[in-house]
Amino acid sequence: MDGELSSSWDSDDEYEKFILKMNPPRVVIDNDSCINATVVRVDSANKYGILLEVVQVLTDLNLNIKKAYISSDGGWFMDGTLEIFFLSFRLIFLTVKFLLIISFTFNPVFNVTNSDGEKINDETALDEIADFIRKSLGADSSFIPSRRRSVGVEQASDYTSIELTGTDRPGLLSEVSAVLTNLKCNVVSAEVWTHNTRAAAVMHVTDLETGSAINDPLRISSIKKLLSHVLKGRTMVSPVGSTHRERRLHQMMLADRDYERSGEVNGDVTQRPKVSVVNCGDKDYSVVTIRCSDRPKLLFDTVCTLTDMQYVVFHGNVDSKMSEAYQEYYIRHVDGSPVKSEAERERVIQCLEAAIERRVSEGIKLELCTPDRVGLLSEITRIFRENGLSVTRAEVATHDKNAVNTFYVRDATGSPVDPRTLDMIRNELGQSVLQVKGQNEMTKTPPQVSPTRFLFGGLFKSKSPCNFGLISF
Repeated sequence: MDGELSSSWDSDDEYEKFILKMNPPRVVIDNDSCINATVVRVDSANKYGILLEVVQVLTDLNLNIKKAYISSDGGWFMDGTLEIFFLSFRLIFLTVKFLLIISFTFNPVFNVTNSDGEKINDETALDEIADFIRKSLGADSSFIPSRRRSVGVEQASDYTSIELTGTDRPGLLSEVSAVLTNLKCNVVSAEVWTHNTRAAAVMHVTDLETGSAINDPLRISSIKKLLSHVLKGRTMVSPVGSTHRERRLHQMMLADRDYERSGEVNGDVTQRPKVSVVNCGDKDYSVVTIRCSDRPKLLFDTVCTLTDMQYVVFHGNVDSKMSEAYQEYYIRHVDGSPVKSEAERERVIQCLEAAIERRVSEGIKLELCTPDRVGLLSEITRIFRENGLSVTRAEVATHDKNAVNTFYVRDATGSPVDPRTLDMIRNELGQSVLQVKGQNEMTKTPPQVSPTRFLFGGLFKSKSPCNFGLISF
């Protein structure tokens, strides 16, 4: 039976691609109807996860979504029982599925700006936006969801992925980076989030000598062994890529239950997002409303979390005025039901609050640009640690053989960062190499968390890393 179902599911994927070729997505770019934003309209056959895919494309293009109207007439859903029942009636099943796919449509409208908050006037850029969306939603997209694989999985052959998650503590990133350098691994990119005494990181590394992914099983085993010695936990080193990196970080922190508040956090609760969930009885929807400070990638973070919690957004409205954002979603679980219990309602609220807060970085923003070299990340994080700074978030990238890194740092004691400390660090690294971009406006009153709970910095080196591990889904 498993073999029959496997063949059935593969055929379904191919049939869905055929349907999408018959009914390709349409994208309309309108630069006339709105004075201060470019309007993007999408018309596509509906499928599970499609909203996240469109929002992810817009986010990856570095566009800010200022407003959005989400409309979907529904979507087809077949449970395992129905699939098994129709196995012997293949044509009937596919015909029913065809009718359902073409009957339900997905029609979102987005008002977007560039990273400077301006509408996009460059015709080439507008064509690229439309083209990226069409390719992402089209029949050849890797996003076509198979029931036997994770949604959004992307293969990569040019790097090895290392995933870390666990309790926040001082200096671990510096230790891990030093181990990788000693193992002749070059960190080409990484992203690090910390939230609510928890932390997660995804690091992409290559072999120093070949510049490609590390595929040798013995080499991977050695990396696991040495990292396990540092981390005292489970390890996961993958020779291929995984889900979209920022979505993966959300998944990792959600699985690590960072939404559960620690008693040590005493921040200003008025700065927290306001999330409510109520049931709309006559329509069998649950209505989610969110009010919080506006920022880039906010829509991606909330839609990503709802999707990974197995909720479908049928209708929605997103707006932002000045520095405030408002989001409203009409959702159901993938089983077709609204939120069923008070416990489920509280979990949705907590998980959305955490999703919004993860990217709100505490402290001073530092930007580093310098020719890349092996051990650079280890050197930088060591300097931060020795100067009593904790890194609350980091983005590490390599472009044209240059390291382009962003760090958010704060004093390990929770006090404001002393400008003299930054001057000393800049003198050591080079005034032109490290630029200070100022205080994060959304976190001028940081929560008071024990400094020993910070993962990526601190004055003293931790001697008990046993609560940190590498994980995989």
